[in-house]
Amino acid sequence: MTTDNETKLQEEGETITALQHSYSLIVWNDDVNSFDWVIETLILVCGHSKEQAEQCAMIIDSKGKYAVKEGEYDVLKPMCDAITDRGIGATIEVMAD
Repeated sequence: MTTDNETKLQEEGETITALQHSYSLIVWNDDVNSFDWVIETLILVCGHSKEQAEQCAMIIDSKGKYAVKEGEYDVLKPMCDAITDRGIGATIEVMAD
């Protein structure tokens, strides 16, 4: 039998877990970087396949930005830094509920 406190802690733990996975790595379009450079970056930094990276690049170009990866902030932050170090605009945003 669980107590009210145990149930509350379990619910809070589930909420915290859900919040840990609520971030998107956004890559922004610009007029400086080539498609090939963006594709290479997504493959090397994010672990995308060539096809996935190409699709992301097309969406970034047409929409102005695209969430190329979702996950925990601590996982996305080094990727974001690596992308910006390569001269490509990238940010981390909280995903909408």
